[in-house]
Amino acid sequence: MKEDPIVAEIRRFREEHAEKYGHDLKRIVEALREYEATSGRKVVYREPRLLLKKTGS
Repeated sequence: MKEDPIVAEIRRFREEHAEKYGHDLKRIVEALREYEATSGRKVVYREPRLLLKKTGS
């Protein structure tokens, strides 16, 4: 299967970003939260929605 160039670019960016923070998830999240706080954009947080159980057979 042929590799999609857009997917390849996203994967490369994601790998570079993770490498920048030593693949440490806590450091990555910290950096993203700092970026959110200083970006000047409105950040919307939503409560999780509850999933209802399926009924019937």
